[in-house]
Amino acid sequence: MTFTDQASGTLPHSTATPAGPAAPAAPSGLAVADAPAPARFGGPLTAAGGRRSAIDTRTSTPLLDVTIPVFNEERDLEACLRRLHAYLLGSFPHSFRITVADNASTDGTLKTAERVAREFREVYVVHMAEKGRGNALRKVWLASPSPLLAYMDVDLSTDLAALGPLLAPLISGHSDLAIGTRLARNSRVVRGPKREFISRSYNFLLQSFMGAHFSDAQCGFKAIRADVARQLLPHTLDNAWFFDTELLVLAEKCGLRVHEVPVDWTDDPDTSVDIVQTAIADLRGMARLSRDLVSGRIPVPELRAALARGPLPASSRAQEQSPGGSLFGQLVRFGSIGVASTLAYLVIFLLCRGIMDPQLANFLALLTTAVANTAANRRFTFGIQGSSQAARHHFEGLLVFGIGLALTSGALALVHNASGGAPDRWLELVTVTAANLAATAVKFLLFRLVVFRHRPVTAVPGSTGTLPVPATTAGIAPAPAANDASLSRTETAQ
Repeated sequence: MTFTDQASGTLPHSTATPAGPAAPAAPSGLAVADAPAPARFGGPLTAAGGRRSAIDTRTSTPLLDVTIPVFNEERDLEACLRRLHAYLLGSFPHSFRITVADNASTDGTLKTAERVAREFREVYVVHMAEKGRGNALRKVWLASPSPLLAYMDVDLSTDLAALGPLLAPLISGHSDLAIGTRLARNSRVVRGPKREFISRSYNFLLQSFMGAHFSDAQCGFKAIRADVARQLLPHTLDNAWFFDTELLVLAEKCGLRVHEVPVDWTDDPDTSVDIVQTAIADLRGMARLSRDLVSGRIPVPELRAALARGPLPASSRAQEQSPGGSLFGQLVRFGSIGVASTLAYLVIFLLCRGIMDPQLANFLALLTTAVANTAANRRFTFGIQGSSQAARHHFEGLLVFGIGLALTSGALALVHNASGGAPDRWLELVTVTAANLAATAVKFLLFRLVVFRHRPVTAVPGSTGTLPVPATTAGIAPAPAANDASLSRTETAQ
C-alpha cells in the first residue's frame, strides 16, 4: 500500500515489526516534526575523554539502513537489489534493511522495487514526488530508525567487499562518516580518462579552495552515523549531486572524522549521469556553500562545539597547529587573497599618489587592504568563523601590518635617497610592489604561526551538545524510537 502525505511531504511510519508484513498507520496519524529528533543511539554523542560512543549492535531495529536512490532505473534495479540483499544476508553479521528511494521515476522503477520488496522483507520502498539524490537521502536518512546509514549507487560500481571496512569505524565510534575513495594510491579503478580528469580536478579544487581533506567527494559509496546525520543534515541545502560534497565539507568544518576506504571500482558505461552538467552544478554548489559559510548561515562554531571530539589531553603539539588545514591548501588560498589585496593596494596607492606624499599614500593603501586581508584570511585561509577572538586577531593583524609598513616605507626611502629624491614613478611602483611581496611572505608566516595558531577552546559546563535546527527541516518526520517499527514497506513523500 502506498501513502501520500500531500500536506507535509513527510515519510509515514508503520506500526509493524520488520519481521512481518507492514501494517501502515492511517494517513491521518502521520507525524510531522518541526525538527529531527536528537540522537538516541549509543548513548551521548561524545563520551568521556572526547571519544565517540560505540553503536550498540543489539538494537531491536535494523542496525544498518542502505539507501539506493534511483531515477528511471527499471532495467538495473532488480539485479542490484538481489545482489546487494544476497551479499548482506551472507556477509553482514547484523540486522539490516535496504531502502529504495525512487526519485519521481517515470518508467517501471517503482513497480520493480515494490515487487522485490514483496519478496524480501528487508527491502523497503519510498517514492519521492520530486527528483534529486540529495533530497532523497536527506528525507530517508532523517526518517530512518537505524543507527547506521549508508548509500550506494544502483549500478553497484563499487566492490561490496569494501562495505565492512566502511562501516566498522562508525560502529566502534572511531569515525563519524566513511567514504569510499577511487583516488587513493591503492584503489583499483576502471574508467575513462575524461571522468578521471574531471574527478581529480574537482577534488583538487575542493582541497585548494575549501580546505577539504577528503580525497573523493563523489564516489557513490558512503556511510554516516545516524546521531551525527541528525545534527548535520538539517543544515544542508542541495537536493542533487552536490549534496555529498556539502555534507562532507560541513562535517570537516565541524571537526568530525571522515574515514576513507580505498575501493575497487568499475565504471558503468551506460550511466545516465551528465558528467559535464554535474561538474558545473558542483562548482555552483561550491560558490553557494562558500557564501553560506562566510555569511554564518551555517552555525559552524556551535556545531563544532557540540560535535567535535576536541584535542587529546597530551596533544600539545597538535594544539599549536593552525586550524586551516594543509600547508599547501593554506598557501593557495592565502596566495589568491594576496593577489587580490596587492591589486587593490596598487590601485589605492596610484589614486592617492597623485594627491599626496608617497609615504602617506603607501600608509593609506596598506591600512585599507590590511583590514580586509586579515578578515579574508581568517575566514578562508585558516577556517576561523564567528566573533570569538576576532578582536584579538584583527589587533595582531594590525601589528603584522606595521611590519609590512616598515618594509615598504623603508624600500621607498631607499629608492628616494638613491635617486636624489625624485625617482621615476614606475621605479617607485616596482619598488613598493617588491617590498609588498616580501611583506606578504612574512605576513603568511606570522598569520600561520602566531595570529591564527589554534588555541583549544574550553567546553561550556552544562552544554548538552544539542543544537537548534533551522526551519528548513520542518515537515520531516523524526525517526521512531528504538522500540517503534520502521518505515512502512512502501511510502510516498513529496
